[in-house]
Amino acid sequence: MGYVVRCSGRHQIGLGVLAAGVFGLSSVPLEFQRRIVNDAIRSGAIRTIVWLAIAYVGVALVEQGLKLALNIYRAWVSEDAVRTLRKTLCEIDERECPPAKNGGETGMHAAMVVAEAEPIGGFVGMAISEPLMQLGILLSVVGYMAYIEPWTLVLSVGFLVPQMLFVPPMQRAINRRARRRIRTIRHVGGDIVESGVPEEERIERVFRLNMGIYKIKFSMNLAMNFMHYLAVAAALGVGGLFVIDHRIELGTVVAVVSGLGKLKDPWTDLVNWGRELSVDAVKYRLFADALRQRGLQPPETSRHSVA
Repeated sequence: MGYVVRCSGRHQIGLGVLAAGVFGLSSVPLEFQRRIVNDAIRSGAIRTIVWLAIAYVGVALVEQGLKLALNIYRAWVSEDAVRTLRKTLCEIDERECPPAKNGGETGMHAAMVVAEAEPIGGFVGMAISEPLMQLGILLSVVGYMAYIEPWTLVLSVGFLVPQMLFVPPMQRAINRRARRRIRTIRHVGGDIVESGVPEEERIERVFRLNMGIYKIKFSMNLAMNFMHYLAVAAALGVGGLFVIDHRIELGTVVAVVSGLGKLKDPWTDLVNWGRELSVDAVKYRLFADALRQRGLQPPETSRHSVA
């Protein structure tokens, strides 16, 4: 994260402002849904229904417009970081690096310039704005649901807390495999440059590591999706009973179920962000270590990004 701040500078502030705009609007459509179902339809006010529907579409367009601007700005910041990282490595190689002693060293350097710079620089654009936006959406939606019906706070906690227990250890298992995978791929690149053919055992090792990562990742996704559907089932069951007993209105159940859907996406995106942070942090440490072994400091600033 220190590298992210140094290489992207003030652009993180602009991304944070756009992210705040997105999560600030995240719970507004839920309220429009509730009012349309409860107030407008019950009273039969056609004019009110039409204006609420127009307002709903307007808010959705503004929210999606802010997301578009945020995504394009993120892409620019990320690509600028990748470009600068690659240029810096090439300049270091031309001016300061001693000649490569063998093909293996050349292959590792090529892998760093071509492949490893991409995910490291690509993470820069989402490093701060992504968790800010997703956490903001989570807090906004949970707060809104608790405001209209306090019992939904228990539902939200039951949806999120179990995942906080099983996601971190599974992510650490992915990180260990990712670290070994990066080192093995570097040696594969060195083998290709040195002899033209990589060692078969290294290719098999990469295959096993990748499959291990996929199994853990998809198992994590399955468990997260199951928790979501369990929460929706609880909301429909409890909410339906409350509607029958006239303790709440139908529009509240609609808003709660929609709110759970809005919790699923930002929580999944937040977990994916944590996964990217962990894996790219491993990649950056290996990247920096490789430069230090050649007596150089890793690139930390961008002439293009910091003004």
